[in-house]
Amino acid sequence: MQFKRKFTQEVSAHYLLDLPKDYAEKTNWPLVVYLHGYGESGDDLEMVKQNGPPKLVTEGKRFPFVLVSPQCPSGFYWRGNVIMGLIDQIVENYSIDTTRIYMTGKSMGGYGTWQISHEYPERFAAIAPIAGGGLFVSPYFMERLQALPVWAFHDKRDDLVPYQESVRMVEGVNAAGGNAKLTTYDEGKHDAWTEAYSNEQLYDWLLKHSK
Repeated sequence: MQFKRKFTQEVSAHYLLDLPKDYAEKTNWPLVVYLHGYGESGDDLEMVKQNGPPKLVTEGKRFPFVLVSPQCPSGFYWRGNVIMGLIDQIVENYSIDTTRIYMTGKSMGGYGTWQISHEYPERFAAIAPIAGGGLFVSPYFMERLQALPVWAFHDKRDDLVPYQESVRMVEGVNAAGGNAKLTTYDEGKHDAWTEAYSNEQLYDWLLKHSK
């Protein structure tokens, strides 16, 4: 005899949404999910605009993809079920190519990118964690990421999140047969994201991948 019960959970998140300039002219757009760092947590979405792609949007940048930037409440960390619920809502309400969904994040968002992609590797075409790491680095963790292209960024003299956090994640994914690379900066600071997100090659790299 087997007993099954289906559980549902209601989740919510505040987020910024940026659509391409010519969104209405085409269909099936790529989707990039950006996860901010701990300092932008709270209930004021203006905080999310301080760094990363949302900051570039405020400066006039127009991306060739739909950009969604949720805000994590103060005192919490990124949760996979919340991000998946948000992605499902965006897919339901906008024209999204579900084979081209990407995730990136910085610091706490870098950790979130590693963790959530491990929980739901089948949902993403590629990820770009910046100045983050992984809380679980077992062989099982790495094997779940072996089919997911990864481009990580980190400053080797980061004074907040050790550079070795990204090194061990990238090396672990590759040892499991995956496809991960690491770009290293040497500025002696935690902020590896300003330069990374200013690099057009990052967006080109993301968008060339599909599931």
